[in-house]
Amino acid sequence: MFRIRRIYDDLLPVDRKAIAQVQDILLKQFPLLPKEKADKLPDQLTDPFKYRFRSIIFVAEGIRGRVKGFALLEHVPNLRFCYLDFLSAATYRTGSGIGGALYQRVREEAQSLRSVGLFFESLPDDPDLCRDAAILKQNVERLRFYERFGARPIINTAYETPVKPGGDCPPYLVFDNLGKTLSLDRDLTRKIVRTILETHYAGICPPAYIEGVVRSFRDQPVRLREPKYVKGERTTEVRPIASLEKRIALVVNDMHAIHHVHEQGYVESPVRVSAILKELEPTHLFEKINIRHFSDKFIKEVHDQRFVHFLKKVCANVEPGESVYPYVFPIRNKTRPPKELPIRAGYYCIDTFTPLNENAYFAAKRAVDCALSAARKVLEGYRLAYALLRPPGHHAESRAFGGFCYLNSAAIAAHYLSAFGKVAVLDIDYHHGNGTQDVFLRRSDVLTLSIHGHPHFAYPYFSGFDDEKGEGPGLGFNVNYPLPEHVTGEQYRQALAKALRRIARYKANVLIIALGLDTAKGDPTGTWGLMPKDFSANGRMIGSLRLPTLVVQEGGYRIRTLGTNARYFFLGLWEGMHRFSVPFKRGALNNNKQVNEKRANHQPSGNQVSGSPSAF
Repeated sequence: MFRIRRIYDDLLPVDRKAIAQVQDILLKQFPLLPKEKADKLPDQLTDPFKYRFRSIIFVAEGIRGRVKGFALLEHVPNLRFCYLDFLSAATYRTGSGIGGALYQRVREEAQSLRSVGLFFESLPDDPDLCRDAAILKQNVERLRFYERFGARPIINTAYETPVKPGGDCPPYLVFDNLGKTLSLDRDLTRKIVRTILETHYAGICPPAYIEGVVRSFRDQPVRLREPKYVKGERTTEVRPIASLEKRIALVVNDMHAIHHVHEQGYVESPVRVSAILKELEPTHLFEKINIRHFSDKFIKEVHDQRFVHFLKKVCANVEPGESVYPYVFPIRNKTRPPKELPIRAGYYCIDTFTPLNENAYFAAKRAVDCALSAARKVLEGYRLAYALLRPPGHHAESRAFGGFCYLNSAAIAAHYLSAFGKVAVLDIDYHHGNGTQDVFLRRSDVLTLSIHGHPHFAYPYFSGFDDEKGEGPGLGFNVNYPLPEHVTGEQYRQALAKALRRIARYKANVLIIALGLDTAKGDPTGTWGLMPKDFSANGRMIGSLRLPTLVVQEGGYRIRTLGTNARYFFLGLWEGMHRFSVPFKRGALNNNKQVNEKRANHQPSGNQVSGSPSAF
């Protein structure tokens, strides 16, 4: 059993571990490979501006994260082609279908990038070019495998000319048209060949050699070898391969409905979750994940222990069907809370419309479990995770509840993830995330940003001003973007762009989105007019950061459009994460070459192939 997933960067431990295993496979399977080539893999992933291409790594992993094989794909956007640099299955994994699955995933990626096709090198199956019978047999099997997909060597060129006279086993340049019937243009191919040779054989191939090889491409269109192993002309359509980064881990609070306040005007109702789920399920982007139980220690690391104890105790003592609303609020002596629990509610609350009842704490605790379960999935390799929960949490401060919020699920998840690197929390709810700001006000390891209605007119009224920038060690790590009472989608995106630039400068390892859908037109708690297309655009902008992202549900109360807006947001988020553009600033089978020296000497190493393609 294995799963395929893309490695975008080395921000999280799970990805650093995978990259280290890929480097180990490279060095073990290809002993002539310079160690510096393996060492620069993380840099290739995170700094495409430094190179002439974008590097993309796919790994095949076992359940416990052991890398069983990998593919290293290079994309050159200006010439619209992909070059498969390495495709390797570990020696102990030959015969398990890993190489075939990885190659099909690579084809799918190349097609999604709108490439003219996929190029790679493969050692020759011609006895005149390869004198070693054992290597020749392996080469035949390898080219037979690729021919099943319609990939064949380019002919009538000098590409397989040894750099040094007498060299053995010079590689073919193979082309996979990805199931298309379009011809391969000669002039474009010349540019592609020059890029491949100059990039991968710098210092090995003299300029005159490169020029000679490039000019040898004279056929128009470029010709491929006739099928040799598969009868008749054959092209294989690209078919989708299950890959983890395509899926959004979805964790739903399965106990949210127990918190149902049957009072007129209380808009935080259970139907919110079902309305969102109804619209998300047809997208087929989401993978439902079981919720896990987490101990109270995760809550108490963020919330004051006395506050947590009070919530549990008062909710346990409220009669079924009844609610306690705060009505007495201390102003002076905050060190001596009253003994009566109903009166003490005002000591821990910031408003008069957030009730305490028998199920409030249980639902809020399960919401925390939901957020932490989704956070765990991010740490396990999912690029996107969504905690669909209620009650919401971003108004809950370290020692206060309010705004329909009891425990701050997003803040608890942020604190949990901060143990693995820097975290940015972007709150895009209509209302200021006062609770999250309060929790992290004096911390620099969690950057908090909030785009919201100005507190002059919007709840919670007493926080969210732009001069609230953090305190002590957290100074400069809290950013508020209070906006006017009436905001268009374009005006909102201007603020969002500022927030994303700040996150990029911060170089966060993980991004948490406190998703409020109450910015929508007609929401009973807001005054803005965002439409579905705006949610889609916002999602694309956020996704373009290409960060591991956890989305935690907050507000959004117009049921008629709630699910539609959620669907548009996640479609945009997914597209932004996976689209072609450069990220927002911030038994092995080798199907191409052994190493740069290979082209220079053309001498097989004996470890060119340690598992045959037929074993795929």
